Amino acid sequence: MATVASTVQPAADAKLLRFALKQDAIGSGANGVVYVVVAAIFGELFGLPAAFLYPIGVFLVAWAAALLFLASRATLSRAAVGAVMAVNIAWVAASVELLVAGWFPLTGLGTALVIVQAVAVAGFTVLQFAGLRKNG
Repeated sequence: MATVASTVQPAADAKLLRFALKQDAIGSGANGVVYVVVAAIFGELFGLPAAFLYPIGVFLVAWAAALLFLASRATLSRAAVGAVMAVNIAWVAASVELLVAGWFPLTGLGTALVIVQAVAVAGFTVLQFAGLRKNG
């Protein structure tokens, strides 16, 4: 019977995966801080209500901290990385839904923001998947 490793090899063997997790953390954390600090301004600029941006910002800051914690571990849990990828996929799907359903009266900049973020998150997810496969 074959066994599947539940962790990714430590140190140098997981460079791509750690890089992908850290880049995801940097992008998420930066967006989160901006959303929390200037939600009212961003709301007007992008057509997103501040009441929507505040909790998203808080989530993103916490998410960034969790990603950095995960990336710093001696060994990486495949299940934890899988959960990260699942959340990222949900973010991309929610972004598409936000655009298609017209939940908010987005400005042109708001539409661009949602698209750019979804593409970036999808990119992080692809890198994370590649990192898992490389170590797999």
